[in-house]
Amino acid sequence: MSATAEADRVTEAEIPAMAREARQAVRDLAQSPSAARDRALWAAAAALREQQDTILAANARDLESFSGTDAFRDRLVLTPERIEVMATGLENIADLPDPVGRVLAEWSRPNGLKIRRVAAPVGVIGVIYESRPNVGADAAGLAIKSGNAVILRGGSESIHSATAINSAMKAGLSAAGLPEACVQMAPDADRRHVADMLAASGLIDLLIPRGGKSLVERVQREARVPVLAHAEGLCHTYIHAAAEPPMARRIIANAKMRRTGICGATETLLIDAEIAPSLLPLIVEDLRALGCDFRADERARNIVPGLSAATEADFATEWLDATLSVAVVDGIDAALDHIVKYGSAHTEAIITSDEAAAARFLNGTDSAVVMWNASTQFCDGGEFGFGAEIGIATGRFHARGPVGLEQLTTFRYEVIGTGQVRS
Repeated sequence: MSATAEADRVTEAEIPAMAREARQAVRDLAQSPSAARDRALWAAAAALREQQDTILAANARDLESFSGTDAFRDRLVLTPERIEVMATGLENIADLPDPVGRVLAEWSRPNGLKIRRVAAPVGVIGVIYESRPNVGADAAGLAIKSGNAVILRGGSESIHSATAINSAMKAGLSAAGLPEACVQMAPDADRRHVADMLAASGLIDLLIPRGGKSLVERVQREARVPVLAHAEGLCHTYIHAAAEPPMARRIIANAKMRRTGICGATETLLIDAEIAPSLLPLIVEDLRALGCDFRADERARNIVPGLSAATEADFATEWLDATLSVAVVDGIDAALDHIVKYGSAHTEAIITSDEAAAARFLNGTDSAVVMWNASTQFCDGGEFGFGAEIGIATGRFHARGPVGLEQLTTFRYEVIGTGQVRS
Protein backbone atom coordinates (compact mmCIF):
# COMPACT_ATOMS: atom_id res chain seq x y z
CA MET A 1 0.00 0.00 0.00
CA SER A 2 1.37 3.40 -0.96
CA ALA A 3 1.92 6.12 1.65
CA THR A 4 -0.89 8.15 0.09
CA ALA A 5 -3.31 5.23 0.18
CA GLU A 6 -2.33 4.49 3.79
CA ALA A 7 -2.96 8.13 4.76
CA ASP A 8 -6.34 8.02 3.04
CA ARG A 9 -7.24 4.82 4.88
CA VAL A 10 -6.34 6.30 8.26
CA THR A 11 -8.32 9.46 7.54
CA GLU A 12 -11.39 7.48 6.51
CA ALA A 13 -11.19 5.45 9.74
CA GLU A 14 -10.99 8.47 12.04
CA ILE A 15 -14.70 9.12 12.46
CA PRO A 16 -15.59 5.48 13.27
CA ALA A 17 -12.71 5.36 15.75
CA MET A 18 -13.86 8.60 17.36
CA ALA A 19 -17.42 7.27 17.55
CA ARG A 20 -16.28 4.09 19.28
CA GLU A 21 -14.36 6.15 21.82
CA ALA A 22 -17.44 8.32 22.29
CA ARG A 23 -19.64 5.29 22.92
CA GLN A 24 -17.32 4.17 25.69
CA ALA A 25 -17.06 7.65 27.19
CA VAL A 26 -20.77 8.42 27.09
CA ARG A 27 -21.50 5.58 29.52
CA ASP A 28 -19.46 7.38 32.16
CA LEU A 29 -20.94 10.76 31.25
CA ALA A 30 -24.56 9.56 31.33
CA GLN A 31 -24.04 8.02 34.77
CA SER A 32 -22.11 10.98 36.17
CA PRO A 33 -23.79 13.19 38.77
CA SER A 34 -25.31 16.39 37.48
CA ALA A 35 -22.84 18.36 39.62
CA ALA A 36 -19.89 16.91 37.68
CA ARG A 37 -21.40 17.88 34.33
CA ASP A 38 -22.11 21.35 35.67
CA ARG A 39 -18.50 21.68 36.86
CA ALA A 40 -17.33 20.78 33.35
CA LEU A 41 -19.44 23.57 31.87
CA TRP A 42 -18.26 26.16 34.38
CA ALA A 43 -14.66 25.11 33.78
CA ALA A 44 -15.15 25.27 30.00
CA ALA A 45 -16.59 28.78 30.34
CA ALA A 46 -13.53 29.80 32.33
CA ALA A 47 -11.26 28.23 29.70
CA LEU A 48 -12.98 30.21 26.93
CA ARG A 49 -12.25 33.42 28.79
CA GLU A 50 -8.68 32.43 29.65
CA GLN A 51 -7.95 31.35 26.07
CA GLN A 52 -9.63 34.38 24.47
CA ASP A 53 -6.46 35.67 22.82
CA THR A 54 -5.73 32.25 21.31
CA ILE A 55 -9.30 31.93 20.03
CA LEU A 56 -9.25 35.42 18.50
CA ALA A 57 -5.91 34.70 16.81
CA ALA A 58 -7.35 31.50 15.33
CA ASN A 59 -10.40 33.43 14.17
CA ALA A 60 -8.14 36.00 12.49
CA ARG A 61 -6.56 33.16 10.47
CA ASP A 62 -10.01 32.07 9.30
CA LEU A 63 -10.98 35.61 8.37
CA GLU A 64 -7.80 36.10 6.35
CA SER A 65 -8.87 33.44 3.86
CA PHE A 66 -12.59 34.24 3.85
CA SER A 67 -14.01 35.73 0.65
CA GLY A 68 -17.80 35.58 1.12
CA THR A 69 -20.44 38.25 1.65
CA ASP A 70 -20.53 40.62 4.60
CA ALA A 71 -23.53 38.76 6.04
CA PHE A 72 -21.69 35.43 5.98
CA ARG A 73 -18.56 37.08 7.32
CA ASP A 74 -20.60 38.28 10.29
CA ARG A 75 -21.41 34.64 11.06
CA LEU A 76 -17.72 33.85 11.20
CA VAL A 77 -16.41 36.83 13.17
CA LEU A 78 -15.55 36.37 16.84
CA THR A 79 -15.03 39.27 19.22
CA PRO A 80 -14.37 39.42 22.97
CA GLU A 81 -18.08 40.14 23.38
CA ARG A 82 -19.10 37.06 21.38
CA ILE A 83 -16.68 34.85 23.29
CA GLU A 84 -18.21 36.16 26.51
CA VAL A 85 -21.66 35.28 25.16
CA MET A 86 -20.43 31.72 24.52
CA ALA A 87 -18.99 31.47 28.02
CA THR A 88 -22.13 32.89 29.63
CA GLY A 89 -24.22 30.49 27.56
CA LEU A 90 -22.33 27.53 29.04
CA GLU A 91 -22.90 28.87 32.54
CA ASN A 92 -26.59 29.33 31.78
CA ILE A 93 -26.79 25.71 30.61
CA ALA A 94 -25.10 24.58 33.83
CA ASP A 95 -27.72 26.45 35.87
CA LEU A 96 -30.62 24.65 34.17
CA PRO A 97 -32.26 21.58 35.75
CA ASP A 98 -30.74 18.23 34.87
CA PRO A 99 -32.79 16.79 31.97
CA VAL A 100 -31.57 13.24 32.61
CA GLY A 101 -33.56 10.97 34.92
CA ARG A 102 -36.76 13.05 34.84
CA VAL A 103 -39.85 10.90 35.41
CA LEU A 104 -42.03 11.79 32.44
CA ALA A 105 -44.96 9.58 33.42
CA GLU A 106 -45.71 6.76 35.84
CA TRP A 107 -48.58 4.41 36.50
CA SER A 108 -49.46 1.06 38.07
CA ARG A 109 -51.00 -2.01 36.49
CA PRO A 110 -53.70 -4.23 38.05
CA ASN A 111 -51.08 -6.93 38.66
CA GLY A 112 -49.06 -4.55 40.83
CA LEU A 113 -46.34 -3.70 38.32
CA LYS A 114 -45.19 -0.09 38.52
CA ILE A 115 -44.14 1.46 35.20
CA ARG A 116 -42.47 4.77 34.66
CA ARG A 117 -41.12 6.59 31.62
CA VAL A 118 -37.76 8.21 32.39
CA ALA A 119 -35.73 10.70 30.33
CA ALA A 120 -32.38 9.35 29.13
CA PRO A 121 -29.57 10.64 26.91
CA VAL A 122 -29.75 9.96 23.17
CA GLY A 123 -26.15 8.66 23.16
CA VAL A 124 -23.61 9.79 20.56
CA ILE A 125 -24.64 12.84 18.54
CA GLY A 126 -22.92 14.00 15.37
CA VAL A 127 -23.11 17.69 14.48
CA ILE A 128 -22.06 18.85 11.01
CA TYR A 129 -21.82 22.61 10.80
CA GLU A 130 -20.35 25.25 8.56
CA SER A 131 -19.25 28.82 9.23
CA ARG A 132 -20.44 29.67 12.76
CA PRO A 133 -17.69 28.71 15.21
CA ASN A 134 -19.92 29.25 18.26
CA VAL A 135 -21.99 26.21 17.21
CA GLY A 136 -19.27 23.96 18.61
CA ALA A 137 -19.47 25.49 22.08
CA ASP A 138 -23.27 25.46 22.15
CA ALA A 139 -23.50 21.88 20.89
CA ALA A 140 -20.83 20.61 23.27
CA GLY A 141 -22.37 22.42 26.23
CA LEU A 142 -25.84 21.04 25.61
CA ALA A 143 -24.47 17.56 24.97
CA ILE A 144 -22.45 17.49 28.21
CA LYS A 145 -25.37 18.69 30.33
CA SER A 146 -27.77 16.16 28.77
CA GLY A 147 -25.33 13.26 29.17
CA ASN A 148 -24.57 12.86 25.47
CA ALA A 149 -21.25 12.57 23.67
CA VAL A 150 -20.82 14.74 20.58
CA ILE A 151 -18.67 14.49 17.48
CA LEU A 152 -18.27 17.79 15.66
CA ARG A 153 -17.33 18.40 12.07
CA GLY A 154 -16.75 22.09 11.42
CA GLY A 155 -16.58 23.86 8.09
CA SER A 156 -13.43 24.95 6.30
CA GLU A 157 -14.29 28.63 6.83
CA SER A 158 -14.07 28.33 10.63
CA ILE A 159 -11.78 25.36 11.20
CA HIS A 160 -9.10 27.25 13.19
CA SER A 161 -11.68 29.04 15.37
CA ALA A 162 -13.65 25.85 15.96
CA THR A 163 -10.54 23.90 16.92
CA ALA A 164 -9.52 26.54 19.46
CA ILE A 165 -13.00 26.57 20.99
CA ASN A 166 -13.03 22.78 21.14
CA SER A 167 -9.80 22.85 23.16
CA ALA A 168 -11.55 24.93 25.81
CA MET A 169 -14.45 22.46 25.95
CA LYS A 170 -12.05 19.56 26.47
CA ALA A 171 -10.30 21.51 29.22
CA GLY A 172 -13.65 21.78 30.99
CA LEU A 173 -14.24 18.03 30.82
CA SER A 174 -10.76 17.31 32.10
CA ALA A 175 -11.13 19.74 35.01
CA ALA A 176 -14.32 17.95 36.07
CA GLY A 177 -12.77 14.48 35.78
CA LEU A 178 -14.99 13.49 32.84
CA PRO A 179 -13.72 11.73 29.69
CA GLU A 180 -12.46 14.15 27.06
CA ALA A 181 -13.73 11.73 24.39
CA CYS A 182 -17.23 12.99 25.20
CA VAL A 183 -16.48 16.00 22.98
CA GLN A 184 -14.49 15.29 19.82
CA MET A 185 -13.92 17.18 16.61
CA ALA A 186 -12.87 16.02 13.17
CA PRO A 187 -9.26 17.14 12.64
CA ASP A 188 -10.05 19.06 9.47
CA ALA A 189 -12.92 20.01 7.16
CA ASP A 190 -12.38 17.17 4.68
CA ARG A 191 -15.70 16.09 3.19
CA ARG A 192 -14.82 12.46 3.77
CA HIS A 193 -15.57 13.01 7.43
CA VAL A 194 -19.13 13.96 6.49
CA ALA A 195 -19.50 10.75 4.47
CA ASP A 196 -18.17 8.71 7.40
CA MET A 197 -20.65 10.35 9.78
CA LEU A 198 -23.54 9.72 7.41
CA ALA A 199 -22.60 6.03 7.25
CA ALA A 200 -21.95 5.55 10.97
CA SER A 201 -25.04 3.47 11.72
CA GLY A 202 -24.65 1.78 15.10
CA LEU A 203 -21.91 4.22 16.11
CA ILE A 204 -23.65 7.62 15.92
CA ASP A 205 -27.22 7.75 17.24
CA LEU A 206 -28.37 11.10 15.83
CA LEU A 207 -27.06 13.53 13.22
CA ILE A 208 -27.76 17.26 13.32
CA PRO A 209 -26.72 19.32 10.26
CA ARG A 210 -26.22 23.06 10.80
CA GLY A 211 -25.65 24.75 7.47
CA GLY A 212 -26.99 25.68 4.09
CA LYS A 213 -29.67 24.00 2.05
CA SER A 214 -27.26 21.80 0.07
CA LEU A 215 -25.68 20.39 3.25
CA VAL A 216 -29.02 19.64 4.88
CA GLU A 217 -30.37 18.02 1.72
CA ARG A 218 -27.28 15.85 1.39
CA VAL A 219 -27.50 14.68 4.99
CA GLN A 220 -31.21 13.88 4.68
CA ARG A 221 -30.65 12.06 1.39
CA GLU A 222 -27.59 9.98 2.29
CA ALA A 223 -27.66 9.40 6.04
CA ARG A 224 -27.98 5.91 7.43
CA VAL A 225 -28.33 7.51 10.86
CA PRO A 226 -31.47 9.29 12.18
CA VAL A 227 -31.37 13.01 11.32
CA LEU A 228 -32.73 15.99 13.24
CA ALA A 229 -32.72 18.55 10.44
CA HIS A 230 -33.91 22.02 9.67
CA ALA A 231 -35.10 23.50 6.42
CA GLU A 232 -34.18 26.97 5.27
CA GLY A 233 -35.02 29.87 7.52
CA LEU A 234 -37.46 31.48 5.11
CA CYS A 235 -39.26 33.48 7.79
CA HIS A 236 -42.23 35.80 7.22
CA THR A 237 -43.57 38.79 9.14
CA TYR A 238 -47.20 39.72 8.41
CA ILE A 239 -48.37 43.23 9.31
CA HIS A 240 -52.11 43.01 9.89
CA ALA A 241 -54.52 45.87 9.28
CA ALA A 242 -54.86 46.39 13.04
CA ALA A 243 -51.13 46.71 13.63
CA GLU A 244 -49.81 49.71 15.55
CA PRO A 245 -47.56 51.46 12.98
CA PRO A 246 -44.73 52.45 15.37
CA MET A 247 -44.56 48.90 16.70
CA ALA A 248 -44.66 47.43 13.19
CA ARG A 249 -41.82 49.68 12.01
CA ARG A 250 -39.69 48.85 15.04
CA ILE A 251 -40.25 45.09 14.79
CA ILE A 252 -39.67 44.71 11.05
CA ALA A 253 -36.46 46.76 11.21
CA ASN A 254 -35.13 44.42 13.90
CA ALA A 255 -36.51 41.24 12.35
CA LYS A 256 -34.77 41.96 9.05
CA MET A 257 -31.68 44.00 9.84
CA ARG A 258 -30.42 43.15 13.35
CA ARG A 259 -28.38 40.27 11.89
CA THR A 260 -29.28 39.46 8.31
CA GLY A 261 -27.29 36.23 8.11
CA ILE A 262 -29.10 34.21 10.79
CA CYS A 263 -31.88 31.73 10.10
CA GLY A 264 -34.38 33.67 12.22
CA ALA A 265 -34.12 36.83 10.12
CA THR A 266 -37.33 37.82 8.33
CA GLU A 267 -36.93 37.27 4.58
CA THR A 268 -40.43 38.27 3.43
CA LEU A 269 -42.68 41.09 4.59
CA LEU A 270 -46.40 40.54 4.04
CA ILE A 271 -48.45 43.68 4.60
CA ASP A 272 -52.22 44.00 4.63
CA ALA A 273 -53.66 45.97 1.70
CA GLU A 274 -55.72 48.08 4.09
CA ILE A 275 -52.69 49.50 5.89
CA ALA A 276 -50.06 49.27 3.13
CA PRO A 277 -50.62 52.69 1.47
CA SER A 278 -49.83 54.58 4.66
CA LEU A 279 -47.31 52.26 6.32
CA LEU A 280 -45.27 50.60 3.56
CA PRO A 281 -43.52 53.84 2.42
CA LEU A 282 -42.37 54.47 6.00
CA ILE A 283 -41.06 50.90 6.37
CA VAL A 284 -39.15 51.15 3.09
CA GLU A 285 -37.65 54.44 4.23
CA ASP A 286 -36.63 52.92 7.58
CA LEU A 287 -35.02 49.87 6.06
CA ARG A 288 -33.31 51.74 3.24
CA ALA A 289 -31.62 53.88 5.86
CA LEU A 290 -30.25 50.64 7.35
CA GLY A 291 -28.92 49.47 3.97
CA CYS A 292 -31.74 47.15 2.91
CA ASP A 293 -32.70 46.35 -0.69
CA PHE A 294 -36.13 45.12 -1.82
CA ARG A 295 -37.88 42.69 -4.16
CA ALA A 296 -41.55 43.69 -4.32
CA ASP A 297 -44.72 42.48 -5.99
CA GLU A 298 -46.73 44.74 -8.31
CA ARG A 299 -49.09 46.00 -5.60
CA ALA A 300 -46.18 47.05 -3.40
CA ARG A 301 -44.46 48.77 -6.34
CA ASN A 302 -47.64 50.72 -7.07
CA ILE A 303 -47.46 52.09 -3.53
CA VAL A 304 -43.69 52.68 -3.50
CA PRO A 305 -42.49 53.23 -7.08
CA GLY A 306 -38.92 52.32 -7.83
CA LEU A 307 -38.75 49.07 -5.89
CA SER A 308 -37.23 46.14 -7.80
CA ALA A 309 -39.76 43.66 -9.13
CA ALA A 310 -39.97 40.34 -7.28
CA THR A 311 -39.99 37.05 -9.15
CA GLU A 312 -41.46 33.75 -7.98
CA ALA A 313 -37.93 32.64 -7.15
CA ASP A 314 -37.38 35.72 -4.97
CA PHE A 315 -40.27 34.79 -2.71
CA ALA A 316 -38.75 31.31 -2.34
CA THR A 317 -35.30 32.66 -1.47
CA GLU A 318 -33.68 32.72 1.96
CA TRP A 319 -31.63 35.86 1.38
CA LEU A 320 -29.38 35.74 4.45
CA ASP A 321 -28.44 39.26 3.45
CA ALA A 322 -29.83 42.81 3.42
CA THR A 323 -32.59 42.03 0.90
CA LEU A 324 -36.30 41.82 1.74
CA SER A 325 -39.11 40.37 -0.35
CA VAL A 326 -42.36 42.34 -0.05
CA ALA A 327 -45.94 41.39 -0.92
CA VAL A 328 -49.25 43.16 -0.31
CA VAL A 329 -51.98 40.70 0.74
CA ASP A 330 -55.73 40.81 1.32
CA GLY A 331 -56.07 39.67 4.90
CA ILE A 332 -54.91 36.80 7.07
CA ASP A 333 -55.95 33.97 4.77
CA ALA A 334 -53.97 35.43 1.89
CA ALA A 335 -50.95 35.83 4.18
CA LEU A 336 -51.23 32.23 5.31
CA ASP A 337 -51.61 31.04 1.71
CA HIS A 338 -48.40 32.87 0.79
CA ILE A 339 -46.56 31.27 3.73
CA VAL A 340 -47.77 27.78 2.80
CA LYS A 341 -46.66 28.28 -0.81
CA TYR A 342 -43.20 29.75 -0.18
CA GLY A 343 -42.29 29.12 3.46
CA SER A 344 -39.93 26.61 5.06
CA ALA A 345 -41.91 25.98 8.30
CA HIS A 346 -39.30 27.81 10.39
CA THR A 347 -40.67 31.00 11.99
CA GLU A 348 -43.59 33.30 11.15
CA ALA A 349 -44.83 36.43 12.93
CA ILE A 350 -47.96 38.57 12.95
CA ILE A 351 -48.06 42.18 14.12
CA THR A 352 -51.53 43.22 15.24
CA SER A 353 -53.48 44.67 18.16
CA ASP A 354 -56.43 42.39 17.33
CA GLU A 355 -56.33 39.32 19.60
CA ALA A 356 -58.77 37.34 17.47
CA ALA A 357 -56.72 38.01 14.34
CA ALA A 358 -53.57 36.93 16.16
CA ALA A 359 -55.20 33.68 17.30
CA ARG A 360 -56.36 32.96 13.77
CA PHE A 361 -52.83 33.45 12.45
CA LEU A 362 -51.12 31.48 15.23
CA ASN A 363 -53.48 28.55 14.72
CA GLY A 364 -53.38 28.80 10.94
CA THR A 365 -49.70 28.07 10.36
CA ASP A 366 -47.89 24.82 11.12
CA SER A 367 -44.42 26.36 11.25
CA ALA A 368 -42.18 25.31 14.12
CA VAL A 369 -42.37 28.78 15.75
CA VAL A 370 -45.14 31.36 15.41
CA MET A 371 -44.93 34.80 17.02
CA TRP A 372 -47.28 37.65 17.84
CA ASN A 373 -45.93 41.20 18.09
CA ALA A 374 -42.29 40.13 18.30
CA SER A 375 -39.25 39.99 16.05
CA THR A 376 -38.58 36.66 14.34
CA GLN A 377 -34.98 37.02 15.52
CA PHE A 378 -36.18 35.81 18.93
CA CYS A 379 -36.25 32.29 17.46
CA ASP A 380 -33.17 31.27 19.39
CA GLY A 381 -32.49 28.73 22.13
CA GLY A 382 -30.90 31.29 24.42
CA GLU A 383 -33.86 33.64 24.04
CA PHE A 384 -36.23 30.73 24.78
CA GLY A 385 -34.44 30.09 28.08
CA PHE A 386 -32.68 26.93 26.84
CA GLY A 387 -29.21 28.33 27.61
CA ALA A 388 -28.23 27.68 23.99
CA GLU A 389 -29.42 25.62 21.06
CA ILE A 390 -27.98 22.90 18.92
CA GLY A 391 -30.16 23.91 15.96
CA ILE A 392 -33.68 24.83 14.87
CA ALA A 393 -35.72 21.77 13.94
CA THR A 394 -38.52 22.16 11.41
CA GLY A 395 -39.57 18.53 11.07
CA ARG A 396 -42.64 16.93 12.63
CA PHE A 397 -41.09 14.32 14.89
CA HIS A 398 -39.07 14.32 18.14
CA ALA A 399 -38.33 18.05 18.25
CA ARG A 400 -39.46 21.32 16.68
CA GLY A 401 -38.08 24.83 16.98
CA PRO A 402 -34.93 25.55 19.02
CA VAL A 403 -33.36 22.27 20.16
CA GLY A 404 -32.18 22.45 23.75
CA LEU A 405 -31.57 20.04 26.61
CA GLU A 406 -35.00 18.43 26.73
CA GLN A 407 -34.91 17.71 22.99
CA LEU A 408 -31.53 15.95 23.36
CA THR A 409 -33.05 13.26 25.54
CA THR A 410 -35.07 10.21 24.64
CA PHE A 411 -36.66 7.95 27.25
CA ARG A 412 -36.69 4.43 28.60
CA TYR A 413 -39.30 2.49 30.54
CA GLU A 414 -38.57 1.22 34.01
CA VAL A 415 -40.80 -1.62 35.25
CA ILE A 416 -40.72 -2.43 38.97
CA GLY A 417 -42.28 -5.62 40.26
CA THR A 418 -42.62 -7.64 43.43
CA GLY A 419 -42.12 -11.07 41.92
CA GLN A 420 -44.82 -11.06 39.23
CA VAL A 421 -44.73 -13.67 36.46
CA ARG A 422 -46.82 -13.59 33.32
CA SER A 423 -49.39 -16.32 32.83
